[in-house]
Amino acid sequence: MKFNPGLLALAIGAFGIGVTEFAPMGLLPVIASDLGVSIPSAGLLISAYALGVVIGAPLMTLTTGRVPRRTLLILLAGIFTAGNVLAALSGSYGMLMAARILTSFNHGAFFGVGSVVAASLVPADRRAGAVAAMFMGLTLANVIGVPIATWAGEHLGWRAPFWGVSVLGVATMAALRLTLPALPAPPHGNAMAELRVLTRAPVLAALGLTVVGSSAMFTVFTYITPILREATHASLGFVTAMLAVYGVGLTVGNGLGGRFADRSVDRTLVVTLASLALILVAFAVLMPFKVPTVLLVFLWGVASFALIPPLQVRVIHAAGDAPNLASAMNIGAFNLGNAIGAALGGGVIAAGLGYPAVALAGAAASILGLVAVIVSVRRQSAGRPTQLPVPDKLAADRA
Repeated sequence: MKFNPGLLALAIGAFGIGVTEFAPMGLLPVIASDLGVSIPSAGLLISAYALGVVIGAPLMTLTTGRVPRRTLLILLAGIFTAGNVLAALSGSYGMLMAARILTSFNHGAFFGVGSVVAASLVPADRRAGAVAAMFMGLTLANVIGVPIATWAGEHLGWRAPFWGVSVLGVATMAALRLTLPALPAPPHGNAMAELRVLTRAPVLAALGLTVVGSSAMFTVFTYITPILREATHASLGFVTAMLAVYGVGLTVGNGLGGRFADRSVDRTLVVTLASLALILVAFAVLMPFKVPTVLLVFLWGVASFALIPPLQVRVIHAAGDAPNLASAMNIGAFNLGNAIGAALGGGVIAAGLGYPAVALAGAAASILGLVAVIVSVRRQSAGRPTQLPVPDKLAADRA
């Protein structure tokens, strides 16, 4: 895909949001110690953010349907910036919790509206690649941003990363203003039209598939550190290296998912979900051995994020001429899958089934998603072929 300044601006915003969401996981001990709370209490800062995404995605999307798209994205980046400034200024646990919830409200709407805008900036046969380009910022946040934020938090205090991301938020607002065209609000867009879209069976099926697919990823990823420490008997340095390897895999998978989804969304989902299931089964068997674990962690990362572009594009296509709420809800579905996957993996561990069983549970979730895609494809082939609609009038004008 040729260089596109608008996609770069969206990717910068995605990078900042990714750092904001995931960096506190590495800062929990520092935050807990400074604010005088327990580690589990500090962990609620992460749970509250995820819940805020689920609630904020439909709320922000429904109340801003008539706002021009560029203006809306800049406003969402402004909420993100304000939330991080508030977090950096927090002197108490309650204030930091409020800052995290405020910041989370931009998350679903930014990725949802941003995905639709990204798809409208390119020709019809490059939309999945455009969505992948935006989400590349999220994957790079895990590879680059989160380790830097963790290092800065350890050496400069946990507030330093929030100040840094606040600066990135200002840069995002400037980049969006300078690179995106003046994008009008969707014609005839209103809250009821967006809500009616959520009653369509294809949209609900696409959202459900996102929940299942992301739960397959987070069933295992949530517990990757104890898995590597106890099952693989790895050192802390090896665990850190594996997190970096996984992040590189996410980046590679995101690009591959976008490229192949432009050829066939459903075929990409089938291949990726089947691959993810096989990789997790292999991981369950080989996790005691370091050398195969390195390869499997990388491939696991590739398969995990190769799912994201086709899942997002599938929802946009299913929603037709009212894609904004459905696209934002898909981000909420991803976070819901995060919570379900973490609970599933935790339940397996609590039942005393062992860490290999956690990987098998993730594989089972992948197989469930695979079956759902195959059934959906067969139903489509039995009826009228589904045409891929233009996300909005702007894209239609450019076609």
